[in-house]
This record gives sequence, structure tokens and C-alpha cells, in this order.
Amino acid sequence: MSILVIGLNHKTADVEVRESIAFDAEKIRKGLAGLRGLPCVKEAIILSTCNRVELYLHTDDELNSAQSIKDYLAEFHQIAVEVLNGALYVYAGVDGVRHMFRVASSLDSMVVGEPQILGQLKDSFEIGLAEQSSGIILNKLMKKAISVAKRVRTETKIAENAVSIGYAAVELAKKIFGDLGDKVFMLLGAGEMAELAARHLTGSGVKEVIVANRTYERGCTLAAEFSGRAIEFSEFKTELLRADIVICSTGARSYVLNYGEMEKIMKSRRQRPAFIIDISVPRNIDPKINDLDNVYLYDIDDLQGVVDTNLNERLKESLKAEEIINEEIEVFFTWMQSLDAVPTIVALRKAAEDIKNEELSKLYNKLNGIAEKDKKAIDQAVNSMINKLLHPPTTALKGNDEEKDVLISVVRRLYGLNGQ
Repeated sequence: MSILVIGLNHKTADVEVRESIAFDAEKIRKGLAGLRGLPCVKEAIILSTCNRVELYLHTDDELNSAQSIKDYLAEFHQIAVEVLNGALYVYAGVDGVRHMFRVASSLDSMVVGEPQILGQLKDSFEIGLAEQSSGIILNKLMKKAISVAKRVRTETKIAENAVSIGYAAVELAKKIFGDLGDKVFMLLGAGEMAELAARHLTGSGVKEVIVANRTYERGCTLAAEFSGRAIEFSEFKTELLRADIVICSTGARSYVLNYGEMEKIMKSRRQRPAFIIDISVPRNIDPKINDLDNVYLYDIDDLQGVVDTNLNERLKESLKAEEIINEEIEVFFTWMQSLDAVPTIVALRKAAEDIKNEELSKLYNKLNGIAEKDKKAIDQAVNSMINKLLHPPTTALKGNDEEKDVLISVVRRLYGLNGQ
């Protein structure tokens, strides 16, 4: 009885290969039915995201199962198994559980600490439950993976600190202004990265959004997306009297805002703080502006520095997460090992119940006319004795003994259970 994980991800396969074996919801259902039809597979769950496709399996024979499942994947998606062999990884037993816990905790993600993967894992589990392809083993494993991920987020700071340019912009803005709810935001230009950062900022609840673009129609389109208003590009310096946060990416070959212009604007603003992000390459905002009081100017390298620092912090926290995963792996396999003893424990209790019932029946026949309350008292006394007698062997069987198989064999022989 073993856990088997077979899959590929952004580290082992390019996007073309990942696309070729991706599963949508309907394919997952068909895939699960096919996997459950394989003699080697007892339970199965399929996780499919833009960065990974993984099969979580409960099998009896991990060595022989892996190739059968690879062949099935190739046949299901109508691609050559040779294409998959170079990209697929296989983890079994402890390694499989460790990998699954790391995936759930986003330690194996492209961006360490990202939250989406846990939701995607939950969705995969729900489909497995609905299709009845997940049973006692994978149910326990999936629930444990989810609880491990939650524990990692609670006990570490792995999800803290911005690790994208957009989030870094929001993080810096909040450090400067605190609450952004009364702030005016201006998007100057329409570079792709600037738009992405703008989406993060507008999502943080700024009061008003102004879009200034050299192509006014494009500015109107963006303004509508951000529930803001568009202005002619030539008007942006006037609007800087009101704007608290500015993201600039105009594609200009020279500065669109120089030191002297910003100095006058700050006097008119009565020195209210201004946060300006110049994502343009080459830069569109005069770097000397940062020397002005209450002006906070960041360029793309500054933001990338923030991101890199935060990524390093997340990597430090990932070491704590690995310790948590090690603890939880031990807990899971203690439970797994206890399952081996379940049939023996059940048989032992059944044998004791059979003996009790037979002997009490004889006793009550001899004590003809005994009152029901007396029968109840005798039953309770006998049950108590049985529980006390069976407690030591039951506890030993449930334990994490390295010689569990020997112990099970001894108990079955001592109590005459081998025929059951």
C-alpha cells in the first residue's frame, strides 16, 4: 500500500508540453474513471493548473504502477510516451507525501508563498470526492495537505511581503500614505507593466483614478476599466496638483517631467507627499525629482530591489515551512501504519465479544429468572474486564513499532486469529 505522485511542472516541462496534457474539469472526470480502471490504481486525484499537472494515487505496487500510469497518460492525451518520459517525475511513499505537502504549501510554486495553489488543490479534491475516485487513504492525505498548508501560513511569514512589481508598488504606497482610501491615483502612459501595477493599486481602494495617455481613445478605454476618467496627455501636469500616486510608462525618449516643473507643483500642493513610480526604460521622470522634499520617486530597479529582498525573506521562511512538513509527514505515516493493524484489532475484539456472549449466555441459563438490572451490571463488569485486557495489545498494535508485521503475527497467533 503506497502513495504515488506522477506529474510535471514549470521546472520540468515547457508550456507546450504542459498544455498537451492539461485537464479541464470534464477531462479530469474522464481521466479519473480511466485511472480507476487500471488494476494497479485503488484511488486517484488529478490536479491540473497552468504550471503543473499531477496525479495523486493510492496503489499496491508503486514500482510496476508508474509505467502503466505513464502509458495511460500518453494514450489519454494522444501523445507519444517518449515526449512525457523526459518531463514526468515520480515520487513514491514518503517522497510522494512530502512533494504533495510542499505543493499545497506553495513551496514548489513558481512564486513561493502564492495562495492560488491551495484553492486549486481543494477543487481537485472536491472532484475526486464527487467522482468517488478518492477513498480513505487519499481523503486523509488531501485533508492533511490542506491542514499543513494552513499551518505553514499561520506559523511562518511565507505569504508576506510583495513579490511582484505591482504588489511592491502597493506595499510602498501604503508605507508612505497608510490608508489609500482618500488618495488620487494617476496612470501616465499605458505600458504593460504599468497597467499591471495600476490594477494592483486600483484594487487597493484608491478614491479616484485618472488616466493620461498620448492616444486619448486608449486612455478612455483604460479609464473605463479602472472606473476612472481620461484626460488629454497635455493636461497631466495640471492634474499632478491633485494626484498623490503616479505610475509612469510613456515610452518617451526624454523626460516628460523635470525637476523645475515638479518643484513648482510641490509648492502648489503645499508639500503634500507625492509617490511616483517610473517604470519606463529609458526613464521618463527626471531622477533629480527624488531630491525634493516629500517626493518619493522609484524606478523599475528600485521596485525590483524590493521584490528581490522580499523573495529572500520568503525563502528564509520556507526553511521553517520544511520543518513543519517533516513533522506532519511523521504524523501521516503513523496513521498509515496503524491501518495495517486494523484487521487484527477488529478480529481481536470480535473474538472477545464472541467469547463474552457465549459465556454470559451459559451463565444466564443457569441463573434462571435473574433480574434485568443484574444482567446489566454483569455485562458492564465483563465489558470493563475485556477492555482492560485488550488495551495493552491494542495500544501496541496502533503504535509506531518498526517490527509492526512481527507484532501483528504474534498477536494473531497468541489469540488464535489466523483463521479469521
